[in-house]
Amino acid sequence: MSASGASAPQVVFQQPGSMPSMPMGMSMSMQPLVIWAPMPTPIPGVPPGLEMLHGKEFVKVEQQHEWLEVFTGFEEANRYILKDEKGAYMYFAAENSHFCARWFLGTLRPFEMGIYDNIQRHVINIIRPYKCDSCCCFCCLQTMEIQAPPGTPIGFVEQDCSCCLPKFRILDEDKDVMFRIKGPCCTSSCCCRDVEFKILDPEGENQVGRIAKKWSGIQEFFTDADNFAIEFPSNVDIKGKATLLAACFMIDYLYFEDSGGHDRLNQ
Repeated sequence: MSASGASAPQVVFQQPGSMPSMPMGMSMSMQPLVIWAPMPTPIPGVPPGLEMLHGKEFVKVEQQHEWLEVFTGFEEANRYILKDEKGAYMYFAAENSHFCARWFLGTLRPFEMGIYDNIQRHVINIIRPYKCDSCCCFCCLQTMEIQAPPGTPIGFVEQDCSCCLPKFRILDEDKDVMFRIKGPCCTSSCCCRDVEFKILDPEGENQVGRIAKKWSGIQEFFTDADNFAIEFPSNVDIKGKATLLAACFMIDYLYFEDSGGHDRLNQ
């Protein structure tokens, strides 16, 4: 039993080149092949499984469509596929949260996010405690703890107090600032364009990378399944890359997911 009160999610893995599970209504001819990136050799001092991030300058994060959520409005646990610059699968991420938390708390729900590689190793664990949504109150600011391997903290994501712009701090295991993230005043993609969150140096002066929420076309009007592109800073280490992955998930929950149960609580 995890800290969120729910049992571990059932994660289905596919071998390289095999067929993924097929959504209802999709024919065999419509179903793409799954190609996994080659498994790299272990690197001394790098948590097992994180070698996949070595040398990567770019990662694409694709949220999977939850068809029950589309047709019923019930908030399902999120799932994501992480791909490299060539489109090969690197990791599978699965949210572990209680259905009551998803129903009543919506996008503010506490959860653990497990990130798995193609041999089913749980290589990264992300813990998000419950916080309310007042970005101006210090005790309510959003946080995430990143563990690799699970149980060993390697970084933290902390929301900065800001009335206008989305702001976050990316911290190492000692809670020293590695990077800062600053988003735009308007995070809506209704103008049919990408929404960019700048990754800045520790002083917050120079842009060194970015997390971009990609415009997904007409499907954005029917589902909250979002796609992101992460361009890593050139000087970031592997643990920092794993922490920036977690920052992408936080951005998704805070700005691009439907509020769901949170609206129900306020009715």
